[in-house]
Amino acid sequence: MITSNQNAKIKLVRQLQESSRAREQEKAFVIEGVRLAEEALASRWPVDFVLYTEELSERGQAVLEAFIQAGAPAEETTPSVLRSASNTQTPQGLLAVLQQATLPIPNTLNFLILLDGLRDPGNLGTILRCASAAGVQAVGITPGSVDAFSPKVLRAGMGAHFHLPVLELDWEGIAQLVRQHHLKVFLAAAGQGKPCFEQDLAQPLALIIGGEAAGASQEAYRLAQTPLHIPMPGQAESLNAASAAAVLIFEVVRQRLT
Repeated sequence: MITSNQNAKIKLVRQLQESSRAREQEKAFVIEGVRLAEEALASRWPVDFVLYTEELSERGQAVLEAFIQAGAPAEETTPSVLRSASNTQTPQGLLAVLQQATLPIPNTLNFLILLDGLRDPGNLGTILRCASAAGVQAVGITPGSVDAFSPKVLRAGMGAHFHLPVLELDWEGIAQLVRQHHLKVFLAAAGQGKPCFEQDLAQPLALIIGGEAAGASQEAYRLAQTPLHIPMPGQAESLNAASAAAVLIFEVVRQRLT
């Protein structure tokens, strides 16, 4: 049993929780709680190790046993030690360090979301969850965005990371991906172009959503072929990135289902 906050595994967990540089160097990230652990198990995501406490619920015990049966190293800690490494206010007694991995892109890519300079982890996680629900095939994240595997993004994503290719790409890599799959590039821009409901979104496409503060970058405007906007007859000037993304993503779904 781990009883010290200075244990090497506990120190590693804290580093991974706090630092995107540590996550990049270690090629690993941390998930907490039963729900995310279940999603990781279902996707057979590679696991470095699991930590748990005696406070684990019956559902959590079942997840822990599944991890152990799958060959994942598991070690009990005291509740206080696990709390010291946790990034949540109410830890559920289960934490896992997972290996960084990228799911494969479909051979026929026709629904790509590009997130340009998103800084809010809640927005990014919410968009990933929405994208996963809508059948988006991949999400590209540009330089300057929040780390997609930070704790808050993972919690807001609710397991989307385990089902959706999340790609951290520079603009050259994005342009190559777009050309390779012959995607038309749309850019969400308030008041610009035609309303989204009048655009042909049933065709193979990439949709760029700009950041919360600065909006889309110059690189995004250079890559985009067609601007579009969400009609807003009310008093608000704009929607936040997650709300705008949800409207546009499901407009693509609506057009493709009709």
